[in-house]
Amino acid sequence: MKGHKSINYWKSEYIGRTLVTLCGIVIVLTTLAIIAFIAGKGIQSFTVSGISLWEMITSTNWSPNDGHYGALIFIAGSTLVSIGAVLVSAPIAIALAIFMNYISPKFGEKVLRPVLELLVGIPSVVYGLLGVSILVPFLRDSFGGVGFSLMAGIIVLSIMILPTIATLASDALRGVPPQLLEASYGLGSTRWQAISRVVIPAAKKGVMTGIVLGLARAFGEALAVQMVIGNTIKLPEALTSPTATLTGVLTMDMSNTLNGTAWNNALWSLALILLVISFLFILIIRFIGNRGGEK
Repeated sequence: MKGHKSINYWKSEYIGRTLVTLCGIVIVLTTLAIIAFIAGKGIQSFTVSGISLWEMITSTNWSPNDGHYGALIFIAGSTLVSIGAVLVSAPIAIALAIFMNYISPKFGEKVLRPVLELLVGIPSVVYGLLGVSILVPFLRDSFGGVGFSLMAGIIVLSIMILPTIATLASDALRGVPPQLLEASYGLGSTRWQAISRVVIPAAKKGVMTGIVLGLARAFGEALAVQMVIGNTIKLPEALTSPTATLTGVLTMDMSNTLNGTAWNNALWSLALILLVISFLFILIIRFIGNRGGEK
């Protein structure tokens, strides 16, 4: 009987631990394998095809048929549309999280949270279709131009990443111990002072995680942005100007190239650049969050 209990304990304790450990190892190895594969393919532009790295990241001349692979337009387009989307959506998402947890918890739990979950489940192509059908004509009538623009990309992308940031920010605020809020009230703080000076700083890491994930999705989003941003190979002169992004040129050109050609290698280099930029911005946001936490 004692031996039977010992076997059951071993099964429940060690088999479970082994399985979750293996899952973690598989995820880490898969991520490293993807990064290594993209890096291996991406550097072939410079080691095999003889393309200049400096020219690729500083030139605006993207003309693969003539041997020019300047990607500055795509780098600028992806960076501007992603940062713009985060700047628009992050304050709104944090405000929604505060509303759901401290202003109207019942309404937030029964209405806002299901709505956010619904927005997360909408496919990106639907966002793109709505942008082309409603947003682009509205921008064209309001600001002139063709409507397909950097502004259209920022608005569509900010709506897409809003639920991710809001949900994670709400979970972070919910995890703040209520004793902190009560102690703040006890010291004479108003509700807004308690939220802004106690609750939000205490939940900062969770909020920053939401912003990081939102930024990562913004950089990786291709279809919806491609449908509304114009896909014009030129640097944007204003928010109403069309431009192109790294993900846009990848989706449009990848199927038109042969594996191993200079054009194909250049596209893999663009994918590597997109990955590096995403990592850099994530590190910057983490650094800002940690630095603020130390204060």
